[in-house]
Parts: sequence; structure tokens; C-alpha cells
Amino acid sequence: MDRTERFYRIQQLLEQRLSVTSDELKDQLQVSRATLHRDIEYLRDRLGMPIIWDAAVRAYRLSRGSNGDERFHLPGLWLNSAEISGLVALGELIDQVDPSGVIGAHVKPLRDRLTAILASVGVQPGDFGRRIRLVSLGNRSGSQGFFPAIAHATLTRRRIVIDYYTRGRDERLKREVSPQRVVHYRQNWYLDAWCHLREGLRTFALDAMLGVEETDAPATEVPEARLDEFFSKGYGMFSGDHALQWAVLRFSPERARWVANECWHLQQEGEFTSLGEYILRVPYTMEEELVGDILRHGIDVEVMSPVSLRGRVREAHMSAGLRYQA
Repeated sequence: MDRTERFYRIQQLLEQRLSVTSDELKDQLQVSRATLHRDIEYLRDRLGMPIIWDAAVRAYRLSRGSNGDERFHLPGLWLNSAEISGLVALGELIDQVDPSGVIGAHVKPLRDRLTAILASVGVQPGDFGRRIRLVSLGNRSGSQGFFPAIAHATLTRRRIVIDYYTRGRDERLKREVSPQRVVHYRQNWYLDAWCHLREGLRTFALDAMLGVEETDAPATEVPEARLDEFFSKGYGMFSGDHALQWAVLRFSPERARWVANECWHLQQEGEFTSLGEYILRVPYTMEEELVGDILRHGIDVEVMSPVSLRGRVREAHMSAGLRYQA
């Protein structure tokens, strides 16, 4: 039997009997004394099984808790060292995405166990923080403070009252909302919610919240299909109920080498021309975010259609040119 089967067999024998001798374990597992000792050491030191050697009866047994009925459970998922390394690396990335430690605190017990297992095979988990980096650009400060309250209300399906600052209108207003989803997008946290003031779905940036009050009122439920239709049908974070349009973008051969492998939208369409250019078709409902991403490609992209989007990008380039001429 393989190592995993041996672990479960050892647990089964120790729970069925008050004590089990080394010879009995060796016979049941068909292993050498050295292999048995390695298995027991791993179960005790790495997986936390409360195995003790009872010198009085010269056998192994399980140490019971004070109430006498506590039972140890082996983890139900077995991973190799490469897979465990991947999980520990993911934990390091969480630390960098979540500097406040809100999420990291909940996965710490798992990370501690994985770290111990890695150490047993000669991998030093401390290297992950030094060797793996997630560089965050564009993240706005202040987006973490209300995360616990918002996440709790979202998961327990309770309404909240937010004191919200709308930067575009320079307006501060309290709103009662029913949280639907918490979203991490482009290094910042957002809340998709039903706004009871506007009687519609809205997206709120956590860093623009000046206060959050939890209530006992149940949240209004919005069907999953409706959320996907509203928030995901067009390009970017802010779609809404606006008419769906398709942007047709032509990228230079040089930029095409990168853009052809990028995902702008799950329903995008793309193809190369005979000249090596790349034609990208992207659905959108609100053009503000799309315009910004088009402009960052400078002269390496041309908006082919629709006319309104082409005109807006053209005006932005002309205005920038005039500013530099001044």
C-alpha cells in the first residue's frame, strides 16, 4: 500500500484499539521498522495526530482530550510537494494583495500546516516572500478599512448603510444597500450592490466609503443571471443597463504580439490581418474605461468603429497634442 493508505490504516488501528504495538503495525502495513517510525513521526509532527508511545504497555496509542471523545481527522486532500509549494506561494500573494491581513488571517492555519509539511521535504517556505513578487500598481489607499464589515454583511445577507463619496460629482451621500458581491479588480476592492436609494444595481469602491453601518434588515436578493447581465456584459468594471456596442480596434504588428494574448472581455473576437496587424472586437456599454485603455496604447492602435468611440479617442489625442504645443 502507498503512504496515504498507510496513514489512514494507522489511524484506523489506533482508533479501534486502546494501543497497538510496533510489530502489529508493521505486520498490518507490511513495512520495515524504519518506515513505520518515519510514518509515525510524520503523522505526529507534521499532521498533528496525537500519537504517543506508552512505555507501560510498550505500544502506541492516541492521546485523548480532557473530555475523552475528541477525535483526530486526517486531512481529506493529499498533495505532493510541488502542489503544496504552489499553495504556499498563493498565500504569499494574498499577503501582497491584502496588506491589511483581513483575508490572510483566515487562511493562516492552513498555511502553517503546509509550511510544516514543506519543511519536512527540505523546502524553505521563507524563500517565497523573497523569490515571488506581486507588483501592485494603481491600488488606492483606504480600500481595506471596511472590508470585514462588508464581507460579513455580504455573506450573511444583511443590508448595510454606507456613507459614500462620489468622486465624479464631488458628492457625499448616505445610502442603504443590499450587498451582492465583493470584487477585487485592478488592485482595488469594489462592492456590487442593490442601491435602495436609486432602486437599481450599482458598484461602489471601498476606498470611497467614509463609513459603514451594519443593519439587521435582510438583503434584497438579485438573481445571479441578472447580476451577470448587468455587471459583465460589457468591457470593464462598470457596465450597467446601457446599450451594448462593439468596439473594433486595429493594433500595429508590433503591439499585436502582446495584445493577441490579452483578454479584454470573455466574449471578445480577434484575428490577424495579412499585414500582421491584429483586429480586436470588444463588447462594451460604457466607454470611459475602454477609452482609457485604448489611449495607453498610443499610436499603436486605431479605433475603426463605432464612430462615436473613434471620435472620442481622436479628440483625446488632439487635446493632448494641443497641451504639449502650448
